[in-house]
Amino acid sequence: MEPTTKTPNSSADKTLEQVAMRVSIVSIISNVILTIFKLLAGFVSHSGAMVSDGIHSASDVFSTFIVIIGVKLAAKESDKEHPYGHERLECVAALVLATILMITGLGIGYNAIQTIIAGNYQSLAIPGLLALIAAIVSIIIKEAMFWYTKINAKRVESSALMADAWHHRSDALSSVGALIGIGGARMGYPILDTIASIVICIFIAKAAIEIFIDAVNRMVDQSCDEETEQQMRDCALEQEGVLGIDLLRTRVFGNKIYVDMEISADGSKSLIEAHETAEQVHNRIEEAFPKVKHIMIHVNPIQTENTDKE
Repeated sequence: MEPTTKTPNSSADKTLEQVAMRVSIVSIISNVILTIFKLLAGFVSHSGAMVSDGIHSASDVFSTFIVIIGVKLAAKESDKEHPYGHERLECVAALVLATILMITGLGIGYNAIQTIIAGNYQSLAIPGLLALIAAIVSIIIKEAMFWYTKINAKRVESSALMADAWHHRSDALSSVGALIGIGGARMGYPILDTIASIVICIFIAKAAIEIFIDAVNRMVDQSCDEETEQQMRDCALEQEGVLGIDLLRTRVFGNKIYVDMEISADGSKSLIEAHETAEQVHNRIEEAFPKVKHIMIHVNPIQTENTDKE
């Protein structure tokens, strides 16, 4: 029989867009305030580390705009040129953010290595107390933004928002490095700034790689996890008229799931009855798994004890 399909879940897409916009606005406001505060503190207190940290916060503003664009494009309705929707554009946004993270991390590491090679540690100006305070404030705010963004990203299954969350964490780590470096410089150990910068580089690069891999997996039709697929099988088998599951294929498309399923049904039943069984399975999976955007059900007839034999 002909497969049945599910229409796009526009309400879920709307929720994703609304949450992403709200989180992004909060992120932009906090980052603009932090950027201005860090740059002023860095210049007034003669702290190169804090000035660099302020530039890092400015990059967060840019990354958040990328998230907004990605989520906006991903939420667009399906059209003639894109019948399966635009969800993968959010993955593209996540890839861009991963690239920005990697470049930022490598930049921090490169500057730290240059400082080590130069060896002019004692020539650095001793930062003022305001820079130390700015670093502490930045750590608190950026860590709070990380958890706020991460929780909402998990709620709506947004890879772009999750990438932005880790960008907040990278900024928090950058501020930790600035705090250690400023504190060390004030105590007479400027080398601590350089060592902390290299450690931060490693953390940021690790986050960038994880975001990149997750986004790529979402773009190359990776299947759902085994637990979700087993739950789908169990859900289908609970429906009246389903005698077995012959085939189940799933693929993750952005933050949505596509399903192809073949079920076994009594071959003696009429086409109408077989269609009703397929519809029942389709509707139940649609209800139980909100992230399923497109589902195809094929019915394979099998002989049963009640089937008339020739």
